[in-house]
Amino acid sequence: MLTPPSNATLPRAWSPVAVLLFVLAGCAANPAIEESEALLASGRLDESVLRLESAMRESGNDRELRATYYRQRDLVSAQLVAQAETERLNGRLAEARALFERAQRIDPNSPRVRDGLIALDNEARVASGLAEARALIGKQNDAAERQLREVLRMAPSHAEARRLLDRLRAEAPPPRLPPTALTEALSKPITLDFRDVQIKAVFDLIARTTGLNFVFDKDVRADTRVTLFVRDTSVEEVVRLVLTTNQLERKLLNPNTLMIYPDTPVKKREYQELVTRSFFLANADVKQAQTLIRTLVKTRDIFIDEKLNLVMVKDTPDAVRLAERLIESLDMAEPEVMLDVEVLEVTRNRLLELGLRFPDQISYGRLTPDLSTTIVNEGVTQSNVTPGGKLAEGFVDLRNRTGLTSFVANPAVVLNLRSEAGSGNTLANPRIRVKNREKAKIHIGDKLPVFTTTSTANVGVSSSVSYLDVGLKLDVEPNVYLDNEVGIKVALEVSSVVREITGPANALAYQIGTRSAGTVLRLRDGETQVLAGLISDEERSAANRLPGLGDLPMVGRLFSSTRDNTGKTEIVLLITPRVVRNVTRPESADAAMPAGSESSVGTLPLQLKRTPPRNLSLSSSSGAPARPMPPAAAAVRPAPVEPSPTGEEAPANEGAGEGRELRDGPVGAQPRAAGQPGAGQAGSAQPAAPVQPGQGESAPGEGGAAPPPPAGETAAPAAAPSSITLTPVAPLPPATPPATSQ
Repeated sequence: MLTPPSNATLPRAWSPVAVLLFVLAGCAANPAIEESEALLASGRLDESVLRLESAMRESGNDRELRATYYRQRDLVSAQLVAQAETERLNGRLAEARALFERAQRIDPNSPRVRDGLIALDNEARVASGLAEARALIGKQNDAAERQLREVLRMAPSHAEARRLLDRLRAEAPPPRLPPTALTEALSKPITLDFRDVQIKAVFDLIARTTGLNFVFDKDVRADTRVTLFVRDTSVEEVVRLVLTTNQLERKLLNPNTLMIYPDTPVKKREYQELVTRSFFLANADVKQAQTLIRTLVKTRDIFIDEKLNLVMVKDTPDAVRLAERLIESLDMAEPEVMLDVEVLEVTRNRLLELGLRFPDQISYGRLTPDLSTTIVNEGVTQSNVTPGGKLAEGFVDLRNRTGLTSFVANPAVVLNLRSEAGSGNTLANPRIRVKNREKAKIHIGDKLPVFTTTSTANVGVSSSVSYLDVGLKLDVEPNVYLDNEVGIKVALEVSSVVREITGPANALAYQIGTRSAGTVLRLRDGETQVLAGLISDEERSAANRLPGLGDLPMVGRLFSSTRDNTGKTEIVLLITPRVVRNVTRPESADAAMPAGSESSVGTLPLQLKRTPPRNLSLSSSSGAPARPMPPAAAAVRPAPVEPSPTGEEAPANEGAGEGRELRDGPVGAQPRAAGQPGAGQAGSAQPAAPVQPGQGESAPGEGGAAPPPPAGETAAPAAAPSSITLTPVAPLPPATPPATSQ
């Protein structure tokens, strides 16, 4: 009778079933995962990740679903980012942005996606700035250069922007930055003729003429006198000339005010403004940049960070501007070259062994003695040796011919009929990219182990292993020149194992055959050079003959065996350099840059350039708008001043010492009237008034001013002044005859 299972046996019977059901439940795929994989296979990447994300939120704490979601999200995001980078490199920015935005919807916190969108924004700004710079070239080169500098700040390696900037520099010198470009007044032309005049009087006349303000430091010497003759030169260059020749310097206070102070180290530290600039280098070494700036710019305040490849400089604006140009010339990518190398080893060998090989050795000697052993009492062993004895096994007694037959188990005469021929080609075609003046090594072959045994007293024996390189070894060191030619230092070595040599204590060594060559050559970009001639030609011949019979002509071949072995190996090296990147040759305009003087590093050179005459009006001290000056009468050169008996200077006549005469247009200042400052003082430049009789005018027809127009007639309109000439004239010596009016 069957009895039902007890309660104790039920769990034992159901346990395998429970385990099987659990395993089957685990093997059953999640529907969300299956749907996501189907969407991924059909190319719907976004939907596959979003399906997993929604399922993960609904499931709560499903670890498998969570792991699958994160893995697939990273995979899809990386794929979209790779496609976006490809589109960006191809110039399709709109398609790249769409792909980055898809990746951002999948993984909003991805740093690669965020950096990609920032790079797209920068490229859009770069493209816009480059288009604006192209439109400004030829119209406003200063604005175009500023725009190109901004583009290079965002994209330092932009080739088109750098090319346009180099073209602008080649066409015209770089514009002067503030504080040289003050106002429109600095660019006005002026003609000056000063003879031994106080410097403050010179600046007073320039201030009244141009509307500029000058503030003098208390240490500027008031007795400094200036002699200056310039014609049609801008006010800015005249100011620089006066300051430089009198050891003075200036500082900009506002758009039309300059501070004048002595050019001494103490005053420079007090007035000269300093700026700080950071340079992030992309290619150059910060230590080299530091040495360059300290050597050429003489900057003492400089800091470098080797981790960030950062250089920070604090100096004057002119010095920092010079340091920027120098770092721009230094921070260039090193040239690189791709070396296409082909190494071909051609091997040919031939072996011919032909003829009869006769026995070459007959032995005659004592036979092996007989040895017998006898055991005597108490286990003692006794050996008896019988000289002569029987033949050793394998020997035949020539005196006893019984039992001899024509059969020979090991024939002594061998007929050699052997011929071998072989050829081999070993080809290696490595391609290696090398930086300029860096060594590259290529090794194609094996490393043979060589054991070395060392015996030490009271210690024992120790063994060590070293490896020997065998095969093809090629060392190259390129040098890329500016004309896209490449100088290459080549060292080629081909080695092989000839044979093994067993040394003491069974130590194993190798005999190595080596062929090496070294040379230095210079090739053009893409030119192929063949290095051949590493030939190993070996011929060996050996013969085994019967003495006498083997030396007979014709018949001797029947009594000899010859072995001829020939082998030839040739190494051929083909090397082709291909320049990947080279240094851009600087234009002649950029090869030399103004570096200032020893005391003022980085300042522009002091040059007086002729400026075309323009309309120049005098500005009133009240700030009223300037008006065109009316035509004025010519100045009258003052009469000589007789020295007083007491040695004091006699009072100057009316207008003496001023003598401002017309040059190329209406005069900017007239001789002073009675009661105004006399000789040796610079009066103010005021609009000219008609000269009244008795005030120094000349008679008609003598070069003086034209008489007033008759009654009822209108005076001619005032001519537009082209430039202004201010000529303070010192009193003439007594011996000079009185000058006539001009």
